[in-house]
Amino acid sequence: MNQAFINILLIICLGYLLKRINILKEKDGAVISKIIFNITLPALVIVTFNSVKIEPSLILLPVIVIIFGLISAFLTFFVFKKEEKELKGTLLMLAPGANVGLFAYPIVHAMWGTEGLMYFGMFDVGTAIVIWVIGYILGSYFSEEGLTLKPVAILKKLGNSIPLMTYIVASILNYSHIQLPSTIIDVATTISKANMPLSLLLLGLYLNFTFDKKYFRPIMKFLTFRYGLGLLFGLALYFFLPFDQMFRYTLLIGLLLPVGMTALVFGIELKYRTTHLIAMIANITILISIVILYVFAIFIL
Repeated sequence: MNQAFINILLIICLGYLLKRINILKEKDGAVISKIIFNITLPALVIVTFNSVKIEPSLILLPVIVIIFGLISAFLTFFVFKKEEKELKGTLLMLAPGANVGLFAYPIVHAMWGTEGLMYFGMFDVGTAIVIWVIGYILGSYFSEEGLTLKPVAILKKLGNSIPLMTYIVASILNYSHIQLPSTIIDVATTISKANMPLSLLLLGLYLNFTFDKKYFRPIMKFLTFRYGLGLLFGLALYFFLPFDQMFRYTLLIGLLLPVGMTALVFGIELKYRTTHLIAMIANITILISIVILYVFAIFIL
């Protein structure tokens, strides 16, 4: 297990090194992320959900994530209510979501294999809804132009999310005991093998150690709040929920994942002047979550 985690760190470092020596640039990450979200990740979801049985209890995972997202957004509003409008909107976009597809999937695959992917896949369904609905609405509300959303627009955004639609379709097929043709599974299996290395290289590519000092206080306050709240709820759910260990591991780790990179897309779309702050916080949370998972792998698994 430790060797697998070391391999993960080495691939992330490789991505960072390739950026430092100008073989790859950070802007190349946009293309790589499109390949991951639209091709390799959906392929991995198809293979995973085709080969395992989804227990009825797993339906509770996205429900718990959505409830936690609402609680997190509510508390974030009050913790940062004295901040200026755009900074408050930025932190509210970041607080409820998590980076499951890029960050968690490759690490979980290495640690728990297909079973872990199934659990985190269901966790990610809740995360997608939280990010695209709660995060986007709050970001729009606190933008300079104000709230201009329509329910149809939100549904359209959810419908355009290929990973989310893949989760839903794959879950329906699984519950209906419908097996996809072996040719499709074989092709998806081949494609899915690229998901882990591409995701880890992308994480390394996005790592950035520059720090804008004027944001030091709100960043430290946000990190303390986010990880403190995630740890508090994660431990409470781990010790008190009457479900299997993998279910509880998923919640404990899932609530300590980095912030979702989708907030950066929202920030650009909504004309926020704090997009560099979003990227900065995303980078810091990636490093913190890597340390948390490494400690978890050494002392718990």
